[in-house]
Amino acid sequence: MIRDPYVFEFLGLKPQEVMSESNLEDELLNKLQEFLMELGNGFCFEARQRRIRIGDKYYFIDLVFYHRLLKCHILIDLKLEEFTHENIGQLNTYVAWYDKNVRALDDNPPIGILLCTEHDRTLVEYALASMSHELFVSKYQLQLPDAETLRQQIATERKRLETELENQPLTKDT
Repeated sequence: MIRDPYVFEFLGLKPQEVMSESNLEDELLNKLQEFLMELGNGFCFEARQRRIRIGDKYYFIDLVFYHRLLKCHILIDLKLEEFTHENIGQLNTYVAWYDKNVRALDDNPPIGILLCTEHDRTLVEYALASMSHELFVSKYQLQLPDAETLRQQIATERKRLETELENQPLTKDT
């Protein structure tokens, strides 16, 4: 349901042209229809820079969608950097606030998606381990890689999956 990576090639941007998270947000919203298609079926745009108050401070959620099939809000936080555990803590705070203050009785709990330029799967696994909300970390790319890079990525992913399968204990079903 949650893609990884998202490809924003439809923006026509080079990495050096993205100067800030708000610049990336502007470009995505200028191409909203294509962005919604990249997200997948069921996403409905609700807000940009949704201001929320926690304690005495205001915070801003980059993008808020409502997913009509999942019946829940989807909060997207954009980062122009590699994943850090601090990023997921921030998103978890936003999701918890939305769950308590915005969620309707017949809605499912909100989901948070952190979109960053890179992520280490192991760090993501540990950072998400004790989170009580549905949070996802996905990479975004401004362009598809060249053919050779794609071949290398496929080979690396194939090796990772083979290693995972080899390390799984045998069960009655396997």
